[in-house]
Amino acid sequence: MANETDNKALKGAEIDAGESLYEWEMWEFHPHERSKTWYAIAMVVVGLMLVYAVITSNFMFAIIILMISIIFLLNNLHKPKHIAVHLTDKGLVVDEEFHPYKDIKDFSVIYNPPVELLYVDFYQFWMPILKIPLHEADPNAVRSILLEFTYENLERDDEHLTDTVERMYKL
Repeated sequence: MANETDNKALKGAEIDAGESLYEWEMWEFHPHERSKTWYAIAMVVVGLMLVYAVITSNFMFAIIILMISIIFLLNNLHKPKHIAVHLTDKGLVVDEEFHPYKDIKDFSVIYNPPVELLYVDFYQFWMPILKIPLHEADPNAVRSILLEFTYENLERDDEHLTDTVERMYKL
């Protein structure tokens, strides 16, 4: 039987998610600590792109650069929250979102410190691949539980290029 904390987290979705077999917490998004130099370089790059857009009379490009910059700044003002992840006997629960095992095509555990990720791919083509950090979780325990219910993708043995770029440039 799942403990009281498990039941509270799993009942938040108003779905019978089953008994919690393993759980851990992750950040909503990774909180990067950026230096003043990082922000200065980012402002110079954005400024150069805006100058280029004005010189070439490409005002749509300028608007897009300004929109991306504003979204990025607004995202930086938002502090990430801790999200509970549960592996249950019926599916995967991330925060209050339930993913039954029948919808999960395959998974991959990438464990090359500092990269510790669980990728979950779905049968529905419109569902993006779910990336879940494993920082506090035991990757072997996660893998053994998921193997009972779904397939492992052994061809995916490294993080996606976009995740590498995001981590390297602290985006």
